[in-house]
Amino acid sequence: MGNYLDILIVGFSVFGGLFGLLGSYGLIKLNDPVSRLHAPTMTSTLGVGAILLASFFHSWAYDNQGSSHELLILIFLLLTAPVTAKFIAKVHISRRTNPDDLPRPGDDRVWASHMNCDESGVPPQQQG
Repeated sequence: MGNYLDILIVGFSVFGGLFGLLGSYGLIKLNDPVSRLHAPTMTSTLGVGAILLASFFHSWAYDNQGSSHELLILIFLLLTAPVTAKFIAKVHISRRTNPDDLPRPGDDRVWASHMNCDESGVPPQQQG
């Protein structure tokens, strides 16, 4: 059984290293922020997740106890990566989009990053 765990640990380590390298390369070489969005949030997340799984299996195989730290970090990473991607996309939209080109928001309150509001949070269309 030890050989199978060693193969599993090495496989996750190599997989994680390759995806981490691919994500770093994509972050450097891709041209615009929307393209760069996929490199750290997709490939690097897979790479770091695989390294964390390799670390978990290593502690389980050689210390005879699984470490919950790696699993908690992995869960935190998988929960925060989409939030980071959304923040990067919102910054790109707010810096590169002309507010006049966006569709009218309708009757909802503040829903977009390009809506002009006064201090009360009410858009100009709803002020009276």
